[in-house]
Amino acid sequence: MAIGFFKSSRDEDPLLAEINTTPLVDVMLVLLIIFLITIPAVNTSVAVSLPRQANQVRETRPENVIISVDARGTVYWFDARLPDAQALQERLKAVSQQQPQPEVHIRGDARADYEAVGRIVYASQQAGITRIGFITEPPAPQHR
Repeated sequence: MAIGFFKSSRDEDPLLAEINTTPLVDVMLVLLIIFLITIPAVNTSVAVSLPRQANQVRETRPENVIISVDARGTVYWFDARLPDAQALQERLKAVSQQQPQPEVHIRGDARADYEAVGRIVYASQQAGITRIGFITEPPAPQHR
């Protein structure tokens, strides 16, 4: 039993071995347009007021260091006012040598300049403090 292939008397079109790239080009153009529209929206910078976030309840340890910044940018080590940045740096270096190293908690007044809090973070990094936290208030409850 044999299988026979018969050649048709009609002239058939030969098979095309090329890939039809038209759908691929269409999809790529659509993606390009989407990216061109969304990229400027992502890169724009808008001045916003940062939201208040819920606190994570954590156990306060007596060895943790609390550094406060008031509205005028004055820095306090617990409740004692620090005279200058050098005093802060010296105390942070002494704390960084303790084993285990305590956490530094920063209490920044909402009206304080961001620069004052940034200086504390920078001084902590320079002293080798590995754990820095921020003490915040929970947001006001929303009434529905």
